[in-house]
Amino acid sequence: MDDNAVQCAEPEELRAVPDPDAPVESRLAATFRPLAPGMRRLLFTAAVLVLLAGIQLFVFTGQTSHFFAFTIANPLAAAFLGAAYWAAVAIEALAGRQALWANARIAVPAVLVFTVLTLTVTLTHLGQFHLGARFPAGTQIVTVAWIAIYIAVPALMLILLAVQARTPGADPPRSAGLPAWLYVVLAVQAAVLLGLGLALGLAAGHALAERDARRLRPAAVGYILLAELLFIALARYPHQFEWRAASGIAYLIFLVTMLLTGAVGLARGLPRGNR
Repeated sequence: MDDNAVQCAEPEELRAVPDPDAPVESRLAATFRPLAPGMRRLLFTAAVLVLLAGIQLFVFTGQTSHFFAFTIANPLAAAFLGAAYWAAVAIEALAGRQALWANARIAVPAVLVFTVLTLTVTLTHLGQFHLGARFPAGTQIVTVAWIAIYIAVPALMLILLAVQARTPGADPPRSAGLPAWLYVVLAVQAAVLLGLGLALGLAAGHALAERDARRLRPAAVGYILLAELLFIALARYPHQFEWRAASGIAYLIFLVTMLLTGAVGLARGLPRGNR
């Protein structure tokens, strides 16, 4: 069996490695598909890029006219976007650390859809971006880098998905199911987030398809981090939020369900020895 398939595997995955003395056919049938090296590198690279974008938006929230590709007038909106980028750091970096494709792929469809949609919106509204001599050189560089990244990342991801699909091996058996009520919550979250046009809705729907907490650990950590960062954003800009409105109350309840979903999913996906 290829060492790449097991070098970072969890103990339960290592126990599933077939007996080297077994017939060749049975060993090949039990070989698990590893995360392709190129996809691993892209996930780590994407994690660095969204970390930088999160700094521009979550830290320098009121200075997007200078430090970001376009101006976001509402600081809470900028902080919201920055929180989403920083949550993506956890999802992509943790996915990149997985040995097996089955445990990493939760990050890929959402990233691909987000980058394609962002590129589409960018090209459609190019006039609102910080391009041209009226902007400082540093701001123009940031803007050009933004456009280049959103052209390159989805193209590379499509190529690497084709490579990943050709990587031999099978998925390991599902070993950490989720409680029935959590599937209901995930379905509601997917519907709400997709309705808002957020790629996280695709991640929630993907979680329903995987049906295994072990495969969802990167997304579970990202869910927890996103909810916490959004609460911090509300604390920073309380006057920008309608606390007593029905929509505001619904939003707060939704954040609590995200924390609950992420915590339960993460707890059930931990290796058995860590529970």
